[in-house]
Formats: sequence, structure tokens, C-alpha cells
Amino acid sequence: MTVDGAVVTGERADLLDALAKHRFFLRNTTRDLTDEQAARRTTVSELCLGGIVKHVTDVERNWVKFILGGPSEMPSWTDDAALQRHADSFRVLPGETLAGLLDEYDAVARRTDELVETLPDLDASHPLPEAPWNPPGLHWSARRVLLHIIAETSQHAGHADIIREALDGAKSMG
Repeated sequence: MTVDGAVVTGERADLLDALAKHRFFLRNTTRDLTDEQAARRTTVSELCLGGIVKHVTDVERNWVKFILGGPSEMPSWTDDAALQRHADSFRVLPGETLAGLLDEYDAVARRTDELVETLPDLDASHPLPEAPWNPPGLHWSARRVLLHIIAETSQHAGHADIIREALDGAKSMG
């Protein structure tokens, strides 16, 4: 795999390939949509296609900050404003466009890819930030965080596929 002209091999190439594959599936669910369609809920869930792209972008951005700076770089889960920002990460807010959300996703993806290429040690770890779902004392390596980003992207690409099919019958595959 080549990232910014450099050849990346082995485990790093595998991580980048997996990320690229699942990013493609997520982006593909938004093809040919209007901003209105990208913001539409098609199930009982709060999720919409633009909101999923926005959320996955935020998740990837925050976990890259964690790899670089540890738990202090992650959002707080202890105040109402942080909880509202998290809830808003699943919605297309007034003034946001699908094109803008996809551009931001691309920028975050490029930053992550560069990090995977250049990070000196995938074993470097930090304690997980305090959150209701994180057991105290647990540490994650950069490798584990990247696997989490891949899993998050994959999971939400599946959600997006269901939402898109409900929207207009289009599917990511098949």
C-alpha cells in the first residue's frame, strides 16, 4: 500500500487497507444523495446517513488525539455540553451539508493514515479515559485503538447500508 508516496507494508498496510475498505463502504452509502436525504431518518433509530458520517469522523478524530496525547485529549463524559455534542454528532445540523461532512471525513482519514504510516510504535499505550463504558485501569495501545476505529467504521457502515436501503432501495453491495 502507498500512502503519500511512501510504501507501507506488513501490519500497517493491513490496518490501512482495512480502514480504506470500510471507509469506502460507508462513503458509498451516501452516493448521489441530496443534503435532505442525508439528513433523513428512515428507521426508528436517531441515525441518518449524514449523521453517521459525522459521528464516524468525530470518533476517528478523537481516537487519533488519544493515540497522540492520551486520555486528556478525549471528550469529557461528565457534563451536559459534552453529552449534547455527542448526541449532535449523530445528526446533520442546520448549515451542515453532506459534501462538507464528507470533506471533513476525508481530512480526518488522511491524518489517521499519515499517523499509521509514521507512528514510531504501535504498542505505545495510554490509559482509557473515564467513561461509563470503560473499565478503570484499562490501557489501549495505538494498535488497539486503530482496530477500534476499524470496528466502529465497519459497524456504522452496516447501519448506513440499512438506512440507505430504507431510504431509496439502494444497497452498498449486491
